[in-house]
Amino acid sequence: MKAAVIVFPGSNCDRDLAVAFERAGADVTMVWHKDTDLPEGIDIVGIPGGFSFGDYLRCGAIAANSPICRSVVKHAERGGYALGICNGFQILTETGLLPGALMRNAGLKFICKQVGLNVATADSAFTAGYSAGQEVTIPVAHHDGNYNADADLLARLQGEDRVAFTYTDNPNGSDGDIAGILSDNRRVLGMMPHPERAVDPRHGGADGSAMFRSLMDQLVSA
Repeated sequence: MKAAVIVFPGSNCDRDLAVAFERAGADVTMVWHKDTDLPEGIDIVGIPGGFSFGDYLRCGAIAANSPICRSVVKHAERGGYALGICNGFQILTETGLLPGALMRNAGLKFICKQVGLNVATADSAFTAGYSAGQEVTIPVAHHDGNYNADADLLARLQGEDRVAFTYTDNPNGSDGDIAGILSDNRRVLGMMPHPERAVDPRHGGADGSAMFRSLMDQLVSA
């Protein structure tokens, strides 16, 4: 599996994400936001957490207009895989690759802690390593993680089995307790919690490692 991790000014989880991919056996290339093209043969693009461009305007809005994001959009539109975590989820919504919007947390405070997640579906390359209904523990660290969707969008996501993860105890006010969603072709995942920070027991838990192993298994066998 060949992975690219995009680096923006203000990214602070890019190395963590690269290490998580590498631990699963991927060959990882770091790609600067001013580059115009992804490396040849990339299977999956990782868009990391952090505070791209200082979160000016809206979180992810400036990053979504970086030169490399045009290539990320083309990669996804031709069926490539993409994983956006935290700020990466925000960027994916700003590019239009995922629907909805990430708003200020309901409590208007930055949240940094371990949270419980329910695996809402195992029907994706990202979640096939879990069982539907399984509870896992993954850390969050965000100020703008409140996923907003109108009633029609929420019903569509739920009806199409595109909710990947929900919170067991909603920390930020997200509609439908949503912690992560899939694109309509199930090849793009955006999630606020940080699985890349849970791939080693020394992190306090390794429940995120199944996602990266699942990706490797699914993409290698594809």
